[in-house]
Amino acid sequence: MTKRLAYITIIVFFLGACKETPKEKPIIEEQEASQVIDSIIPIVEEEEFVLTEENVIDFFFNYQKTLTEDKVKITTNLGSFTVQLYNNVPYHKANFIYLTKKEYFNNTMFHRVVKNFIIQGGNSDNVEVLKKRREIGRYLLPPDTRKGHKHHRGTISMPSSERDNPHKLASPYEFFIVVTKPGSYHLDGSYTPFGKVIQGMAVVDLINQQAVDDGDWPSQNIYILKAETVP
Repeated sequence: MTKRLAYITIIVFFLGACKETPKEKPIIEEQEASQVIDSIIPIVEEEEFVLTEENVIDFFFNYQKTLTEDKVKITTNLGSFTVQLYNNVPYHKANFIYLTKKEYFNNTMFHRVVKNFIIQGGNSDNVEVLKKRREIGRYLLPPDTRKGHKHHRGTISMPSSERDNPHKLASPYEFFIVVTKPGSYHLDGSYTPFGKVIQGMAVVDLINQQAVDDGDWPSQNIYILKAETVP
């Protein structure tokens, strides 16, 4: 009986010696854990999308499918007017709405005014405008002149690029509006009409009446304060 008790005592002592008190695990605070994860998994910053000659057609082909708006209100320091964009000139319509939503036109100017002919806007000598263009991208749009639209009075159209441009590719950042009565039809076939003024033509006429210098630049700056899509 004594031997058996001694044997049991030895076993209990042996098992007790083998059983260590578990060590307390360190607690990593949430901020420290985040730092650890960041050091293991590098953060990949998504590149901002920029339009180019290579991707512009595919982009606007898909973008125009998502649009529900077809009107843009342009507010200037001389008043406001609204244009309605033609649905069957999809790339030019999509481009104008895209730039409007990117707030490109805000704080640009009507930089060219030709009496009894056109007013032209979308440019400026402000470096911020050049910065906006660089961020949005460098591209041109193909002409779309065979949809039956003519350069009637109130038509909004897109000028061609000043670059070597035998195909009359459109300069997407600028636009002009015809004020000639009943229209300037010699422009048909060379430029793409993509909408018309449906409200505020008196403001367009007022802009066209402003004094200009020898280069058709208004003597007093005519600002586009805001462009916005409207129902």
